[in-house]
Amino acid sequence: MGDNGGSFVTVRRITKGPDRGGGYQSTHEVVAGSTAWIGKGFSCVCAQGIDSDARLSFDLTPCQEECLRKLQCRVDVAYESSKKEHQETLRTLWYAAYPGVKLHGLISEQWKEMGWQGKDPSTDFRGGGFISLENLLFFARRYPKSFQDLLRKQEGNRALCEYPFAVAGINVTFMLIQMLDLQVAKPRSIVGAIFLNLLSENDWAFDILYCIAFKLMDQQWLAMHASYMDFNTVMKSTRRQLEQELLLENVSRIEDLPSFKLLLNRSQHLS
Repeated sequence: MGDNGGSFVTVRRITKGPDRGGGYQSTHEVVAGSTAWIGKGFSCVCAQGIDSDARLSFDLTPCQEECLRKLQCRVDVAYESSKKEHQETLRTLWYAAYPGVKLHGLISEQWKEMGWQGKDPSTDFRGGGFISLENLLFFARRYPKSFQDLLRKQEGNRALCEYPFAVAGINVTFMLIQMLDLQVAKPRSIVGAIFLNLLSENDWAFDILYCIAFKLMDQQWLAMHASYMDFNTVMKSTRRQLEQELLLENVSRIEDLPSFKLLLNRSQHLS
């Protein structure tokens, strides 16, 4: 804390040293920083080359490293239609979405009703992997009213050409994986680092963030009076909103995100 009450953080700046064969020299500086992320359990390392392009990395606590490792293990699991566990999870999703409606098979025209591209949902999981199926099932179980509202498009003035629910859900998972840098060893963005702090407080932070993002995406869709061709624009807008909310100073739990309220306004939260 500076004399004027402002916040400061020690940043280790790693500068490329041409006299050492392209190696790096490390110095420490004290710089002013935003209280939205400083002091949230990590320190910043800024690697800067002679071309002045800076790369951010973050020193993680052992707890954060373990939480990241577990989540990355989930992200790395591809959906395999031959695995019984994956088959049962997909079947469970159907009955969570359509209670009392008999499923005729894992390959069936019925799946199109949920918003899969064809009669075999396994062909749609390439972008999101098994975790995208887990996300959908978590949403259906944890926030059933919000899930059903999105599935059945029960809120707002809908477009004639709507987004397909299930495929949109896979895209939300993929967007979050990219936004949070989950496919690299350590986050390279402040947003990714802040999320790890939230994850260390709640093992289900990613799944809850998924539900928030899906609900927020639908809200953006309605606000923009979007149709199917606008889907990518809506997703970009959703990502920007999530990033802004994660950077807010008073966010210390995933439930502190302003858009979390979207899940609760018209739905019963099931623990």
